[in-house]
Amino acid sequence: MRELEKLLEQSRADEDFKAAVRAYYERGEASGIRVDSYIPPVKVQRLLKYVLATEAELPIQGLAVTGSSGCSDFVGTVEAKTHSATHVFEFGWCCRWRAEQEGYTDYFGYPDQIRAAQEFDWQCFHTWRRR
Repeated sequence: MRELEKLLEQSRADEDFKAAVRAYYERGEASGIRVDSYIPPVKVQRLLKYVLATEAELPIQGLAVTGSSGCSDFVGTVEAKTHSATHVFEFGWCCRWRAEQEGYTDYFGYPDQIRAAQEFDWQCFHTWRRR
């Protein structure tokens, strides 16, 4: 949680949104954060951290996430609402990709997705593109 608190502190997001992020971490749901399909909460948590880190200057008031999640990946779009606009980003998170980038392999010689996800968490995003 220290890392999350640091990201929240550095972000210009609205205080109500910051409270929603904390609530999402505690309960897996929160007003101000809409998830349009079933996505494991841990993957949404990673996205929240990434948004806070990458778009720290945005005064975010709410988020809407649309995406799909597989074993090693999570792709979709996120809408970050501010008082004056909605900013839309396409994203792709993949622990397999990160494992390949780091040269991590498991006992069988496959990319060690578990290690990459544990060590890099929200830093496994390979795509972040403003629409």
